[in-house]
Amino acid sequence: MLPRVQTFFDPATSTATYLVSDPSTGAAAVIDPVLDFEPKAARLSTTSADAILQAVRDQGLSLAYVLETHAHADHLSAADYIRRTTGAKVAIGERITEVQKQFIPMFEADDVTADGRAFDHLLRDGETLPLGELEVRVMSTPGHTPACVSYIVGDAAFIGDTLFMPDYGSARADFPGGDATALYRSIRRILDLPPQTRLHVGHDYLPAGRTENAWETTVAEQRARNVHVHDGIDEAGFVAMRTARDATLAPPVLILPSLQVNIRAGAMPPASPAGRVFLRLPVTTG
Repeated sequence: MLPRVQTFFDPATSTATYLVSDPSTGAAAVIDPVLDFEPKAARLSTTSADAILQAVRDQGLSLAYVLETHAHADHLSAADYIRRTTGAKVAIGERITEVQKQFIPMFEADDVTADGRAFDHLLRDGETLPLGELEVRVMSTPGHTPACVSYIVGDAAFIGDTLFMPDYGSARADFPGGDATALYRSIRRILDLPPQTRLHVGHDYLPAGRTENAWETTVAEQRARNVHVHDGIDEAGFVAMRTARDATLAPPVLILPSLQVNIRAGAMPPASPAGRVFLRLPVTTG
């Protein structure tokens, strides 16, 4: 039995969100949903998430999980909104606690505990979740962040930010807790899956020469054509390339609002006594 996979692409953050369902039973999961945030006006909306929820309703699906591949630094997660709307459980890799320990002090997020309890399930490498007659298998794929995981459902793997389309390459590894060596080893673990495995990436940033977004490739295509890590690229060469490239990259535009929300599983910080919600902007001097 193969899963049904529907993609919802958010042009503002170049994020691919996936609705994965079992055709036999209608059991479904959402992977990496986006909460819309306009940074200049600090305005939130749920347009992207609502489109997914409408698809769930239209198809008569039963949403069991919101699965996060990691705590994103480039978009706010709609996980908590979907949880509150549907009752679906929010799951993430168990090493999210390491990410929380990094960022709770930065944002003085005293309402968050670094034990992962903001999420409903902390997932171990090799763990499985039932999805109707299918199952979701968890594969730990750290490197971009310590907590990154990939999800394998039938012939499809959802690999977050570990790899991108073959003509774009691989994820950065310079965030706190990131590790280019660990990233290489995680990539090779993904590329050891069967060649026909469909790989669904977390983002598509258009490289020069391509004008249409894409988000699905295969293990065979990645091994043959990935510009950063095709077969024949060894660990030392990849780490040297990745380290040099990362040194040239600016932080993502939404990194500060994203991380303080995403360590809370997509929830906002507590409201002030006047009922207003604030996101913090730590200022670095010198």
